[in-house]
Amino acid sequence: MKLLIVEDEESLRRSILQYLTAEGNVCDCSATFDQAIEKINLYDYDCILLDLGLPDGDGLELLRLLKKLKRKDGVLIISARDSIEHRVEGLSLGADDYLVKPFHLSELNARTTSIVRRRSFSGNDLVIFNEIEIDVVSKEVRVNTVLIYLTKKEFDILLYFVTNKSKVISKSAAAVHVWGEDADMADSFDFIYTHIKNIRKKLTDGGSKDYFHSIYGIGYKFQ
Repeated sequence: MKLLIVEDEESLRRSILQYLTAEGNVCDCSATFDQAIEKINLYDYDCILLDLGLPDGDGLELLRLLKKLKRKDGVLIISARDSIEHRVEGLSLGADDYLVKPFHLSELNARTTSIVRRRSFSGNDLVIFNEIEIDVVSKEVRVNTVLIYLTKKEFDILLYFVTNKSKVISKSAAAVHVWGEDADMADSFDFIYTHIKNIRKKLTDGGSKDYFHSIYGIGYKFQ
């Protein structure tokens, strides 16, 4: 999952970042309202972990902006505001869930995963595309019940393309989604070609058709 952590408390932000990264997620961080706006204007996220009490603005305004822009990012509010009024307001503005501080990081991870599963995979643990079956919990891929061994990055790329099937995905978009904002500093995105080449071979060797289509000068389409 590609996540944005919007939290001004440095120690909590660092703890969340370390935990969610260790769980295999790609995480960006923002400590202020303005930084969060900048990140959202640049990237799409599977889920945004949003603190409401930011030093230069209210997180609820960020929710209103996301709704106005018709963004598809999931939103989990993480806040010390624990009144029913605050919860109702946050959820009515478009948040998917509301977690009151303090919380266990394992619960934060579980709720984030649940949001992404509901929004991206219709609540299912299995994503099926013809003969390809992807288990988003166990991180396993099968072709006609045959287990295909993919690296973590290969799994993430395949899931990203299957989730966005029939859409043209640029190499840069795929790189940023899987590697995070650090991918912007790469001299080229040829490594995406290498990963997709490996995925293609592993899937076709397992009996799958080749669904990756190269779009000259842009990227790839999975269909």
